[in-house]
Amino acid sequence: MSRVLFLFLDGIGLGDPDPQINPLVAAKMPTLESLLQGQRLVSGVAPFWGPQATLLAIDAQMGVPRTPQSASGQASLLTGRNVPDQIGGHYGPKPNPAIADILRQDNLFMQVKSRGGSAALLNAYPPGYFQAVDSGRRLYSAIPLAVAAAGIPLMTSDDLQAGRALSADFTGAGWASQPGFPPAPVYSAEDAGKLMAELAASYDLSWFDYWASDYAGHHQDAEAAVRLMESFDSVLAGLLEAWADRRDLIVLTSDHGNMEDLSARGHTLNPVPGLLIGPEDLRHRFADHLTDLTGFAPAVLDTIFDDRENALNGSGPSHDKGKGHDTG
Repeated sequence: MSRVLFLFLDGIGLGDPDPQINPLVAAKMPTLESLLQGQRLVSGVAPFWGPQATLLAIDAQMGVPRTPQSASGQASLLTGRNVPDQIGGHYGPKPNPAIADILRQDNLFMQVKSRGGSAALLNAYPPGYFQAVDSGRRLYSAIPLAVAAAGIPLMTSDDLQAGRALSADFTGAGWASQPGFPPAPVYSAEDAGKLMAELAASYDLSWFDYWASDYAGHHQDAEAAVRLMESFDSVLAGLLEAWADRRDLIVLTSDHGNMEDLSARGHTLNPVPGLLIGPEDLRHRFADHLTDLTGFAPAVLDTIFDDRENALNGSGPSHDKGKGHDTG
């Protein structure tokens, strides 16, 4: 049986290798560079196959003209459906009624549960978030909407305090600095990564939503973007140290480009990374039909449940390149 940890980094594309406009080049990211054998997370590197990691360039436009947006892109990740095509264009940042209906009908978290698996969104949300949603002053973004539609409770400040969840900035420092927020533990970036590895071991599918990268991109804040990426690299170092030799998969991707090009404000047409970390056979199978955002949901289900069935049947993993995927 293989588990999947899905690291969603909002607004991260594969951009030009120019440190003047691309924080992914300007930042010191030794952990990521080691996975890519000295290369950066930039255009021209993918496709890459290394001993520990695979990098693919993923189409976020999905054949639909104009610039990809958050709600439709995330919904495509979560459902395996070409949501922009179905609703007549890219849309965001929050789901409109059409996207919300799609997510409530069926999504990856619902599929994992219906097949007997366990799933969780590892982000903790403060009390004010729930109050704003309940009052109608705030809409769910696509990811928490999918989780809630699956009947999975969102993590709260109690979960954060008990070490069952992580804050949006991984370490808890941002949470602790907010006036009126409940108290929270503060970790080093490396320890936050180790805790994430521990939490991910409890679920078939665990997901972390990192939206600060898109925020920094929209504000064209190069210094903040570099700090974010360097902190994330340290989180990744702790995560991989604690992950050790698990027969599980870490999947990192995004919904659209943005932060990789600070020369312009807003989203880009760049492909997004599909970074897979784990055993080579799992990476090969996951990557079989992974070309755009619609490929992730079926690949996650295939990794979790086909591997489980193979283990129960006493057979090895399948590598049939012609095998189709079905999200149900």
